[in-house]
Amino acid sequence: MGAGNGAPTRGDSGGSRPARRGSDYAELSRQVKAAGLLQRRPFSYAVRIGVNLLLLVAGWGAFAVIGASWWQMLTAAFLGVVFTQTGFIGHDAGHQQISASRRVNDFIGRVHGNLLVGLSYGWWNSKHNRHHAHPNQVDRDPDIGGSAIAFTEDQTHARKGVGVWLARSQAWLFFPMLLLEGLNLHVAGVRALFTSDTATPRVKAIEAGLLLAHLGGYLAAVFLVLTPLQAVAFIAVHQGLFGLYMGCSFAPNHKGMPIFAKGEKIDFLRRQVLTSRNIRGGPFTDVALGGLNYQVEHHLFPSMPRASLPRVQPMVREFCAKHGIEYYETSLVDSYVQVLRHLNTVGGSLRPELEY
Repeated sequence: MGAGNGAPTRGDSGGSRPARRGSDYAELSRQVKAAGLLQRRPFSYAVRIGVNLLLLVAGWGAFAVIGASWWQMLTAAFLGVVFTQTGFIGHDAGHQQISASRRVNDFIGRVHGNLLVGLSYGWWNSKHNRHHAHPNQVDRDPDIGGSAIAFTEDQTHARKGVGVWLARSQAWLFFPMLLLEGLNLHVAGVRALFTSDTATPRVKAIEAGLLLAHLGGYLAAVFLVLTPLQAVAFIAVHQGLFGLYMGCSFAPNHKGMPIFAKGEKIDFLRRQVLTSRNIRGGPFTDVALGGLNYQVEHHLFPSMPRASLPRVQPMVREFCAKHGIEYYETSLVDSYVQVLRHLNTVGGSLRPELEY
C-alpha cells in the first residue's frame, strides 16, 4: 500500500486489551448507537431542504428578471453553488440519512439529483456505494479507477498517447480538469441508463423522464431568455463552477491518502479511517463542504444524519487514539497541497527531467 506525501501511514493497535464483544467497530458502533447519534433528524433536513429550494427558486427568479444580459454570469455562478448544495442533499438521501423510509429517501434523491441538477441518482448511488465499500482500494474503488487521473504508478505506466501527457502534468491540470467534472457527471449518468443493469426498466424510465425534464427545461430557459452567445457562456460558467465546486468538495476526502492493493485484507474500521482525511473548520466549512469534511465519521457511519457528524467526531477521535489507529485531520488548503503533491509524485516517472 502506498501513501501520498504528508499523509499518515497505517497504524495498528498495540498492547493488550480487555475482553470485549465483537470487533473494534462493533464496540464503537454500540457507543454511537447508545448516544442516539444514528437517529434521523427530519426537522434539520426539512430546514436544509427548504432553504436550498428557496435559494434555487431565487436564482432562477433572478435569471428571469435580469433577462438577456451579461450580468447573468453572476447568476450562473450563484446557481453553480446552489446546484452543488442540491447535490449534497441527493448524496445524503442516497445514504438513507434523511428518512427511515428508503422510498422517501429515493424520492428526495431523484428529485434533487435527476430533476433539479440533472445527475442520475441511481448511477451515482451505485458508484458511490462501491467507493464506500472499498475506499482507495485498487480495482475496487471506482473513484481511483484512473480514467482521467492516475492515482498509482501502475496506472501511470499503463497510459498511452495523450494519457501519458495527462498523467505527466496531472498535478497542474487537476483543478482546470474539474471545470469539466459537471459535464462528465451528466454524461456518465445518461450513459448508465443505457448500459447499466443495476436498475429495473421502471426505475430507468423514471430517471430518464426526470433527466429529460431537467435538460429540456434548462436548455429552454437559457436559450429563450439569453442570446445564443450569452446562453453558451452561461452554460460554460454554470456547469464549470458546479463541477469545480463539486470536485473541490470531494477531492480532499481520500486523494493522497493510503491506497490498498486489490487483494489486501484489512478490517472495516481501519479501512475506513486510514483512507479518509478530515478537514478542520467551523459551521461555515460544514455547510460549504456538505458535511464531507467529517469524512472519517461519514465513512464509518454512512447513514448518520449530517447534523450528527460534529457530535460524533470527538467520540471517534478518542476511540481511534485508544486503539492506536491513525486519525488524520488537516486544513482545507493543506489537503489540496497533499492531493497535488501525490498526483505530482505519481506522474513523476513520466517526466524526462526527473530521469537520472
